[in-house]
Amino acid sequence: MSLFKARDWWSTVLGEKEEFDQGCLCVADVDNSGSGQDKVIVGSYMGYLRIFNPHPVKPGDEVQPEDLLLEVQLREPILQVEVGKFVSGTEGLHLAVLHCRKLCVYAVSGTLGNVEHGNQYQIKLMYEHNLQRTACNMTYGPFGGVKGRDLICIQSMDGMLMLFEQESYAFGRFLPGFLLPGPLTYSSRTDSFITVSSCQQVESYKYQVLAFATDADERQETEQQKLSSGKRLVVDWVLNIGEQALDICVVSFNQGVSSVFVLGERNFFCLKDNGQIRFMKKLDYSPSCFIPYCSVQEGTINTLIGNHNKMLNVYQDVTLKWATQLPHIPVSVKVANFQDLKGVIVTLTDDGHLQCSYLGTDPSIFQAPKVDAREINYEEMNAEMKELQKIIREATKTQDILPESEKQRDLTVTAEVSPDLDAESQAIESEVKAEAVPSVTVKITVQSRVAAQKPSLAVCVQAPLAVTCDQFVFDDLEPDSSETVVLSVFLKGNCIPSELEGNCMVSYNIPTELNPEGIPRVAQCNFSLPLRLVCFPSQPSKAANHKLTIDTNKPPVTFLTIFPERYRIQSDQLEDLWLITKELTRRLEEHFKKQNCKDFACTFSGSIPLQEYFELIDRHFELRLNAEKFQELLSERAVQFRAIERRLLTRFKDKTPAPLQHLDTLLEGTFREVIALADAAEENQANVFQAFTKLKSATHLVIMLISLWQKLSTDQVAILEATFLPLAEDTQELGWEETVDAAVSYLLRTCLSKSSKEQALTLSSQLCMPKDTSRLKKNITLFCDRLAKGGRLSLSTDLATQQAAVMPGGCATIPESDLEERTVIPGSTAMFSSHGQITKQKSKHGILKICKSMFFPVASFYYFVVCLRMQQRKQKAMKPEDNPQEEFLSDV
Repeated sequence: MSLFKARDWWSTVLGEKEEFDQGCLCVADVDNSGSGQDKVIVGSYMGYLRIFNPHPVKPGDEVQPEDLLLEVQLREPILQVEVGKFVSGTEGLHLAVLHCRKLCVYAVSGTLGNVEHGNQYQIKLMYEHNLQRTACNMTYGPFGGVKGRDLICIQSMDGMLMLFEQESYAFGRFLPGFLLPGPLTYSSRTDSFITVSSCQQVESYKYQVLAFATDADERQETEQQKLSSGKRLVVDWVLNIGEQALDICVVSFNQGVSSVFVLGERNFFCLKDNGQIRFMKKLDYSPSCFIPYCSVQEGTINTLIGNHNKMLNVYQDVTLKWATQLPHIPVSVKVANFQDLKGVIVTLTDDGHLQCSYLGTDPSIFQAPKVDAREINYEEMNAEMKELQKIIREATKTQDILPESEKQRDLTVTAEVSPDLDAESQAIESEVKAEAVPSVTVKITVQSRVAAQKPSLAVCVQAPLAVTCDQFVFDDLEPDSSETVVLSVFLKGNCIPSELEGNCMVSYNIPTELNPEGIPRVAQCNFSLPLRLVCFPSQPSKAANHKLTIDTNKPPVTFLTIFPERYRIQSDQLEDLWLITKELTRRLEEHFKKQNCKDFACTFSGSIPLQEYFELIDRHFELRLNAEKFQELLSERAVQFRAIERRLLTRFKDKTPAPLQHLDTLLEGTFREVIALADAAEENQANVFQAFTKLKSATHLVIMLISLWQKLSTDQVAILEATFLPLAEDTQELGWEETVDAAVSYLLRTCLSKSSKEQALTLSSQLCMPKDTSRLKKNITLFCDRLAKGGRLSLSTDLATQQAAVMPGGCATIPESDLEERTVIPGSTAMFSSHGQITKQKSKHGILKICKSMFFPVASFYYFVVCLRMQQRKQKAMKPEDNPQEEFLSDV
C-alpha cells in the first residue's frame, strides 16, 4: 500500500458510456438542510442529473442505495451545474442547470419517509430561459453589488454575454475581437467578468461597462461601432499569458486579499485584481483541473491541481506541499464538507468515476511474525565473515566492474592528431592577424562491434580554437563496421587558449528485444593538440618582462633533448608562459620516465607573480564593469526609443495629427545611439572573452607554481583547481571574481582557518558582482601566505586535526591577524618563506608571543612544547647555535 495514494473514502461509477466535463460537478447544500453538509451534484452530457449524499463505507463494500438522493433525466445535455441564490423573494439555494439552448433553475427538496427506504427527494422547476444562441458556459454572482441574490451570466459559442436578473433577461453584449469561447468567472470585489480570449490573453470587463455599452441583441458589431449612440465595450485590463487557459477562478478568503487564478496548459498563474501577476508556477506536467480551496497561512493560498498522470498536487502558492496518486484522470475537482469528515476531495473523470478521497495515511495492519529464537554460532559467523572479506579483497584487486563479455565496448572512438602541421592551412574566418594561420589535421575513427542506430559525432575544442566541422551524422552502423572523418583545428580568436585538449563524443542507440528503438549510449575520447599550433619559434631576446625558473631533483637536461625546436622560454605577457611551462614539465617527466627514473620531481622556489596576476584580474573586472554600463545605457536608450515611438504612433493615428515637432529627427538620433551602443557592447563582450581566456591561462600557471612550490598532492591540486577555476564560461550574472572570492573565503575559514572563531563565520549565500577587486586580491594573498606558513588544503573542517597534522613536521604555525598583515608583501611579487620555519632573526620573546597568541589554551601550548622536544631529540647532532629550537626551549 503506497503512502502517497489518495485514500478512498467513498466512490461510485455513474451510468454506462456517459461523458462528463469540467462544469458537470458541483458541491453545495442544495436542499437547504441547514446542517452544513454538502451534497454532490453531477450532470452528464447524456442529460442525467444526479445528487449524492456520501457516507463512509468499509473498504471493499459497495455504495449504499440511500446515498443517491435523486436521479432524473432532463433529455438535453447538461453543460454545467451551479448552486446559488437564483430565485427572487428568497435567499435559499437553488440549482441552475445549463443546457445547450436552455437555462433551468430548480428547487431541490426532501420529505421525511415513513418506511425503510428513507427520505424522498424531488426537484421543482422554478423558471427557465430559452436561449437564442448556443451556450458554452456560465458564471453567477451579485452583479452590480446587489444584496441577497445572485445573477447569472451565460457565454455563448459566438462570444455573446447574456445576463439574467433571475427570472428576467437583462441584456446581452458581444465580446470584442472574439473567436473562440474561453473559461469565464466573476469577481465580486471588482464587479467584473474575467475570461481568457483566443488571443491567449486574460481580459477583465466591468459590469457597469457591460450595462452601459451598446445593445447587442443582434450581431452587427461592425455596424454598431459606426453608430454615434451608445458606448463601445472596452476592456478594463489585459494580461497576455501566452497559452490557452483550462480554467479560471476568483477566490477571496478574507476581506483584504482577492486573487485571480488561471490554469494554463503549462503554467499556473495568480493575478491581482488589477491584472498584475502575483506569482507564477511553471508545471512540468499536463494539468487537467484545479481549485484554490483554503488559506492556511496569512498571505498564502492552497491549490489542488490534477494532471493527466493521475496525480493530484497540493501547492501552497508555488511550493509543492503534497502529491497523491489518483486511480483515474480527473476533469473536475471540488472540496466538500460532509458530516463525518471536513475537507473531502471530490473528483470526477470524463467517463463517470466519482470519488471522495482524503489525504493522509492509514494505520498498517501488518504485524511482523515472531522470529524463532536460536543461539548464535559465532564460529560459523566468523568463518562466513572471513569468506566474504576474501571475496571483497579479490574484487578490489581485480577492479572488474563489468563482466568479461562486456569489457570490450560496443562502440569505440579514437582520435589521431597529425604530427605535422598542414601544408596548406585550412583555417577559415580566423581573427588572427597573420599571413597564414596554421592548422593541424585530426583523424577520427568510429568503430562498432554491434549494430548502432543514429550515430552522430560531435567534436569540441576550447575557444579560441576552432574546427572546420564540429558535427557529423552517419548512417546506421552494421556490426564490425567503421566510419572515418578528417577535420582540421586552427586558432580562430586573437588570443592564446588556456588548454590544448579536444574532445570527441559519439551518441548512438543500441536496439534490444524489449526496446527496438534502441537504448541511448555515448562513447568519447580526448586528444591533445601540438604546441606549434599556437606558438612559433622567434629570435632570442636578452630582456623579457616575465621569467620563470623550474628546479628539478635531477641533473638538468639540455633543451635540445626535450625542445629540439626551441632554446629559451620567456614572454612579455604572463599568461603566455602557461602552455610553455606546462609543456616543459610534461617533456621533462617523459624524458626521465624513459630513463626509468621514478623519483623525478619539479619544484619552484621563486616568487609567485601575484602582482601581474592581479593586473589581469583588474583588466577582466574592468571589462565586466563596462559591460554593465553598456547594458544600463542600452536600457535607457531603448526606453527613450519606445517613448518616442508611442508619441509618433499616437500622432499618426489621430484624425487631425499635430506637427511632429522634430520627433522623427529625435527618433533617428536615438536609433543611431542604440546601434552604436550595441556595437560597443558587442566589442566589449569580445574583449571580455579574451580577458577571461588570458585570466584562465594565468590561473593555470599560478596553480602550477603553487603546487610545485608547496609540493601539493594530487588531491590538493584538485581542490586548488576547483577553487580558482570554477567556471567554464564567464557571464555577467555569475562571474569569475565573485565565485573565486567565495571559494577562497570558504577555504580561509575552514582548512586554512586560524581559530574556531573564524570557522564560525558565515558567508553570504548570494553571489553578486563586487564593487571592486580589493577583497579578492587580499584573500588570494592571504591564501598564499597561509599555505607558506604550513596550511594544507583539505576537505576536512576540523581545526584541531589540521593543526596536529601540520605541527610535528616543521612546527609551522598559523599567525594571528596582526602578524598576517605584516607578512603580506606589497609590490610586484609576494615573497613567502619556506614552510614558515623559526629563524634566529626573530627574538625569543617574539617567538613566545606568537606561540601563546596562536595556541591560546594552556593544553595546546604545552602540546606545542612537547612537539618541539620530540623534534629536539631527533636533532642531537646539531650544535646549540645551529638549532633555534634549542634556544627557544631553554627560554620556555
